[in-house]
Amino acid sequence: MEIFVYGSGAWGTALAILLAGNGHRVTLWTHDPEKAAAMARTRKNPALAGVPLPEEIAVTGDPAGAEGAELVLFASPSSILRRTAAIAADHVRPGTVAVSATKGIEAGTGMRMSQILAQSLDSRCPVAVLSGPSHAEEVSRHMATGCVAASQDQAVAELVQEVFMNDMFRVYVNRDVVGVELCGAVKNVIAIGCGVVDGLSLGDNAKALYMTRAMAELAVLCQRAGGQRSTCSGLAGMGDMIVTCLSDHSRNRHAGLLIGRGAPVEQALREVGAVVEGYYAAASVKDMAEKLKVELPICRSVYGILYENSDPEKTVAALMTRDRRSEFDWDK
Repeated sequence: MEIFVYGSGAWGTALAILLAGNGHRVTLWTHDPEKAAAMARTRKNPALAGVPLPEEIAVTGDPAGAEGAELVLFASPSSILRRTAAIAADHVRPGTVAVSATKGIEAGTGMRMSQILAQSLDSRCPVAVLSGPSHAEEVSRHMATGCVAASQDQAVAELVQEVFMNDMFRVYVNRDVVGVELCGAVKNVIAIGCGVVDGLSLGDNAKALYMTRAMAELAVLCQRAGGQRSTCSGLAGMGDMIVTCLSDHSRNRHAGLLIGRGAPVEQALREVGAVVEGYYAAASVKDMAEKLKVELPICRSVYGILYENSDPEKTVAALMTRDRRSEFDWDK
């Protein structure tokens, strides 16, 4: 299959490597022609250090390369996905399968990434989502990984499953696009808070408490937004939350760790040195919760730390002293 990948960051590059290894003809696009030329010449991507770019992957700065593609994969940061999709819209043929590998919620509109693609491509293309616990550093090195391909069209989800799956990259299908995408976005917010817990040296008990109650928040948000609670217990939910909250590869956890240790938010974001998706998602999740009238004390607390200069220690104390309630009184 002819596949065009919009987005040459670590994740887009890792997926390009995966797809090329599956026997597909892959072109990797970057918005910077100079970067494209350097990657084509050196077969290296600074965003994915130590992993050579296979010779069979073409690298380009020309978005028109998508005109012959049967599948286009979008792996840009959430903050620029709309811009990337607008560029792609002039070149993607009607009927081409469009796959979002980007996790986030658009600031201002509250739209999920698949909705942005559908809108930008004028609903001319079937859209699917690829999500789950999948660090680029490990996928690019062919380490065992499991993900979810989600689409409202079962046939499209199964096509994505077939295209991406191999002996070390297992893909399950799911029709709950809303739940899969919300899990992918909210877990980044949760991971920042988990990093704060570690940065404050609160211990394993506190971390287990935090992650479990954060999962409860995610479940009720998914249901209120039209998704399914069961998705939250799968790879897109619990699986992705575990890896993002606990892994040293996680940029979101790293940012929270620095903040918990006393770094100002702006300094922590700079020190991470790459896009911290949870920072942007925190504002979108807050807006969504207010619109849906659902209480999310943990996610709201992470927003307070990131945007309102809330003291991390006092924030944790406030969460610990909330009113008593039943564990499974999910809406509270």
